Amino acid sequence: MSRLAQTAGLTDDQRDILKTVREFVDKEIIPVATELEHRDEYPQQIVDGLKELGLFGLMIPEEYGGLGESLLTYALCVEEIARGWMSVSGIINTHFIVAYMLKQHGTQEQKEYFLPRMALGEVRGAFSMSEPGLGSDVSAITSKAVKDGDEYVLNGQKMWLTNGGTSTLVAVLVRSDEGHPEGTAPHKSMTTFLIEKEAGFGEVRPGLTIPGKIDKMGYKGVDTTELIMDGLRIPANRVLGGETGRGFYQMMDGVEVGRVNVAARGCGVAQRAFELGVSYAQQRHTFGKAIAEHQAIQFKLAEMATKVEAAHAMMVNAARKKDSGERNDLEAGMAKYLASEYCKEVVEDAFRIHGGYGFSKEYEIERLYREAPMLLIGEGTAEIQKMIIGRRLLEEYRLQG
Repeated sequence: MSRLAQTAGLTDDQRDILKTVREFVDKEIIPVATELEHRDEYPQQIVDGLKELGLFGLMIPEEYGGLGESLLTYALCVEEIARGWMSVSGIINTHFIVAYMLKQHGTQEQKEYFLPRMALGEVRGAFSMSEPGLGSDVSAITSKAVKDGDEYVLNGQKMWLTNGGTSTLVAVLVRSDEGHPEGTAPHKSMTTFLIEKEAGFGEVRPGLTIPGKIDKMGYKGVDTTELIMDGLRIPANRVLGGETGRGFYQMMDGVEVGRVNVAARGCGVAQRAFELGVSYAQQRHTFGKAIAEHQAIQFKLAEMATKVEAAHAMMVNAARKKDSGERNDLEAGMAKYLASEYCKEVVEDAFRIHGGYGFSKEYEIERLYREAPMLLIGEGTAEIQKMIIGRRLLEEYRLQG
């Protein structure tokens, strides 16, 4: 294990899991990540390896065939995977959020039907809130479900769907005015639907189309798509939890743990950037000595390492708070905000240490430089995190009288 970002108080089982994941990352991911990323190629062999390790069921309860591990264990695994290639952690993240939402909010029938196959990676999850005309403003969702007998008919367009093509189960948030009179607050008239579909692109079931991959600056390999519903019929028993109007709360619960995941990804990418920077600084020579011996570079390395440690500590704190059963939106928001910002800064410093070579696609830091910005906007922008943090602080420190 690296000397940075150690986690105190882990069990032997947790240490064994992390050791296995780190060895897998070093052997199976890092050597091929840059080549696959440049080709924008889906890492099927890596995904198959993660299935064998049981990572798709890491937090799914043992009664449903999973490993029943904590959010902390999962976040530390994600940190390791993102250190190898952030896109791979994205493949797992949306699956994990849907499984978590099912575990927390699903009916017994829904849990028994989906979770055992999700634990094996046979059913792969994705979730969808964003639309072309909105991002963080979830209350502005226009996609709609209308009751028709024992079914709902869904219409609308969703955006930024990670794993949109490769997933076979999508949790989609839409408006459902049935049972919610006009004037009801927007967040109380939203419902999450569990939509089963075929993997691939085009019409993946009647009324549901996945047009194709969105070409991105970074975060390649993993497919990011739109989702178009045009008269899509879904049976009533595929309303998450069996009750309409609960979708906003269910999705926010999923996003809350997703923010811990994004913080973990930021920690992993930052760790890798530091590793690359400190290694290159000892190999590159200028003015007769390794640049690591120049005080300016030592200052930069010191700042980078401190940021890696600080982000890791906040991520671990947020995960442990959630595992304890306590509300953690404040801690998750802080961790996501700090880890994503520090990740960007550490990656840029490593890029600067590499000098001109950092601009070459032959060097791994070039890939990290394009990947880090996604974390600034994924699971809510820095500005959204600050709003959450600010409101929660005012709740805690509100003046009396």
